[in-house]
Amino acid sequence: MSIYLGFDSSTQSLTVLAIEIDGSRRRRIFEHSLEFDVHFPAYGTRNGVLPADNPLVAHSPPLLWVEALDVLMGILAKESGIPLEQVCAISGSGQQHGSVYLNNRATAALEALDPARPLADQIETLLSRRTSPIWMDSSTAEECREITEAIGGDKVLAALTGSRAFERFTGPQIRKFSKEDARGYARTDKIHLVSSFMASLLAGKHAPIDPGDGAGMNLMGIVSKLWAPAALRATAEGLETKLSDLKESWSMVGNLSSYWVRRYGFSPRTKVISWSGDNPCSLIGVGLVKQGKVAISLGTSTTFFGFLPRPIVDPTGSGHVFGSPTGDYMSLICFENGGLARDEVRKEHGLDWQGFSMALRSTPPGNRGGVMLPWFKPEITPRVHQPGVRRYHLDPRDGAGNVRAVVEAQMMAISNHSQWMGVSISTVHATGGSAVNRDILQVMADVLDAEVYQFQISNSAALGAALRAYHADGLTDGNSLPWEKVVAGFAEPLRESRIKPRPEAVKVYARLKPIYAACEAHSLRGGEDPSPGLLRFR
Repeated sequence: MSIYLGFDSSTQSLTVLAIEIDGSRRRRIFEHSLEFDVHFPAYGTRNGVLPADNPLVAHSPPLLWVEALDVLMGILAKESGIPLEQVCAISGSGQQHGSVYLNNRATAALEALDPARPLADQIETLLSRRTSPIWMDSSTAEECREITEAIGGDKVLAALTGSRAFERFTGPQIRKFSKEDARGYARTDKIHLVSSFMASLLAGKHAPIDPGDGAGMNLMGIVSKLWAPAALRATAEGLETKLSDLKESWSMVGNLSSYWVRRYGFSPRTKVISWSGDNPCSLIGVGLVKQGKVAISLGTSTTFFGFLPRPIVDPTGSGHVFGSPTGDYMSLICFENGGLARDEVRKEHGLDWQGFSMALRSTPPGNRGGVMLPWFKPEITPRVHQPGVRRYHLDPRDGAGNVRAVVEAQMMAISNHSQWMGVSISTVHATGGSAVNRDILQVMADVLDAEVYQFQISNSAALGAALRAYHADGLTDGNSLPWEKVVAGFAEPLRESRIKPRPEAVKVYARLKPIYAACEAHSLRGGEDPSPGLLRFR
């Protein structure tokens, strides 16, 4: 029997998930989460984030993550019932883009952690920056402009690093720190991502950064998977000496530090595998390990991500390309107006969710040419700075028509704005709260001309991390398992939930999708009026 642990250090909580593999038997055997606000109130966070006067600033205390890891390891030892000596390997997922700053005492201190003392007490003196900027921080617009100009423009930077400069990415955050606290930056010996920092705590030495998480920094060459000198120079002086090495996701950092062995009873042979970001780990956790499969998360926002065999950059600058733990690549596209927009339409017309579904069923595919651009908030994809709903040939008072319009708009936006990937989509794994609504999923299937499966998962990032630990453990022992066998039995959709595209509806949307793109262009860039095209469609 072999046991593997996967951690997920997210914005609001730390989760551990254990899987057992014993011949053909594969199962989850333990899951536990610690909510930061609830279990560690002394840090004063709200939803895992420190309060700030500036709404653009979002920082978290790294010592909170340190203490949570110590406490959660204690729970594993005392409450899980897991024989810790049988844990073969550990890996993890960290919220992408967050960064941790350590001074020159860290290297020696990590190697000599005292199991008799709490971990946070020993890490506190190693921080050269007391707080960590995280993915929610959008205070670096000026730094993004500076980096972009130094590199030669959005397209040049995206071609180099996989994304244009984004405020929440790590590179702009580092540049801001070097400008605003030059002494603190000078005292910094090592800059970690959340993922590599947590792996360093487990291994007792500085862990590398993997290409999946490294791609979310605007610092890594997306093709070479090496630090890009031009991006480093554009970001901060001397940065190349402060970053960990880049190594593939299956790299072994080392064996588990004696701190954990002596404090909680783990085996000294337990391997620590490089951690990655939450998005790359989730890719594995939902089974996207070959071309043609994508996942769409229908949560507060809508997130589209999928497997890419090679790096293809979005020419519009809205999408991202990250490294995949398989050694390939992944795409990620985020739409801010997801569940929020659907809920606004539902409430505006006095519907409950059953009524929303009935309204959707009562209207035909194509909505008789009625189109909505549902930008209730500023939108990421496409870039919309001034929010506001735009309608074309759609009466605002028509409840059923507006219900269909908002769902169709979201699915056509996904289809249109994913074309840069150049991948033929055959299967969609639908996750998130609204994935329970099969009427919404039918529109998804028709617009994308793909089979849609409901995917009832929990803790996909932690599961992906545990599966990565299993895969890497085999590699270090000379056993190379195909990724499809790695995820089998864990990351599979509900077969009975399949929703097939309807051929006639597929034809309707094939005609409507370019018209919808014309509506976007007309609204955002003053393009040609799409009304004649909509009238012909009707």
